[in-house]
Amino acid sequence: MRFFKRHRLCIFFLLAATVAQAQEKLPFEVDPLFDFEQPKTLGLPFAKGLETITIFSPKASDNKYNHGVVLFPFQGMLYAQWQSSSIDEDGADTQVFYSKSSNGTHWEPPLELTKKRANGIKTSGGWWSDGETLVAYICVWPENKSGSKEGYTEYMTSTDGIHWDLPKRVTNADGDPVLGIIEQDVHQLPNGRIITAFHMQPGLTATPYYTDDPLGISGWTSGVMENMPTNNQNMSRELEPSWFYRSDGAIVMIFRDQDSSFKKLAAVSHDNAVTWTTPVVVNTPDSRAKQSAGNLPNGTAFMVNNPSGNKDRFPLVLTLSKDGFLFDKAWVLRSGDDDLQPMRFDGKYKRPGYSYPKSVVWGDHLYVSYATNKEDVELTRIHIDNLKK
Repeated sequence: MRFFKRHRLCIFFLLAATVAQAQEKLPFEVDPLFDFEQPKTLGLPFAKGLETITIFSPKASDNKYNHGVVLFPFQGMLYAQWQSSSIDEDGADTQVFYSKSSNGTHWEPPLELTKKRANGIKTSGGWWSDGETLVAYICVWPENKSGSKEGYTEYMTSTDGIHWDLPKRVTNADGDPVLGIIEQDVHQLPNGRIITAFHMQPGLTATPYYTDDPLGISGWTSGVMENMPTNNQNMSRELEPSWFYRSDGAIVMIFRDQDSSFKKLAAVSHDNAVTWTTPVVVNTPDSRAKQSAGNLPNGTAFMVNNPSGNKDRFPLVLTLSKDGFLFDKAWVLRSGDDDLQPMRFDGKYKRPGYSYPKSVVWGDHLYVSYATNKEDVELTRIHIDNLKK
């Protein structure tokens, strides 16, 4: 009898150890691909067949601060949305502009999507569509005398990309306005569910959300996720997430780490975004900035970020994984060398480099948009055949 008790006890501890190991396993890993002694390229090759295209480059009479560039295809056109102000980041005159292109290379002159707002500003929130209606999300930041940064999300709709309905509030499953700023990466799961994150009031707490509304304007429901501890009282440690899917069907959400580890944070969901693991630090170097992620048509997972390991927002790098568990291939899209044009205008919080990349697959290309030096609205595209592993 004593033997069987000991045997059962061994099995118990073995199972407990197995569960603990499963819980400790990182959402994904990255091979040691980067040479930090070569900061302009990290020792990486350029991707084959790169094309870099300027959507908008300001002249002396134009708004000189441009940022938060997001692309989205709609009815045979590619749309770009960004926030813009005369000189400074989040200046009082900040508003949202957009442009569109029929081929991704030649872009129409920018148009106003929003007007300047009294007692606050509006910034770019990204796009969504059900195929018939284009949705533009707008982040609204009311003037806050307490100093705590927070806001909410509106949306505007159009069936032709020219005429827009008046803005309305994005709503939750109870029909109430969502009290948070939407993240620009909106993804659709294979079952049609739409996922994103909102940075919720008070302050900015990154919270995963999902909806089964095909238009993505209502029915938003909060996923369950415990945020990591942080000493910052006004925002979560996790910020500005994006998503890719692993070969086992799990959704992986990667975040900027506001606690300056200069690595990415990541959480995982196995139940269509209803519950998430607590985020952990992964061995992906970063610049503590917004990134982009997704999957190519063949399922290959990708991440786009500035893996400098410090505040430098160069180079801009594309990293690939066949299964979403191990990222083992990387290419430079833009370096910190001669292809980085000089900054032409001064402004608050402006810096050299390629800020806040966002990405979309359109046709035969992966498109990556970003703001160069926070003044030029640009994209780099790569033919998907050049990314096959």
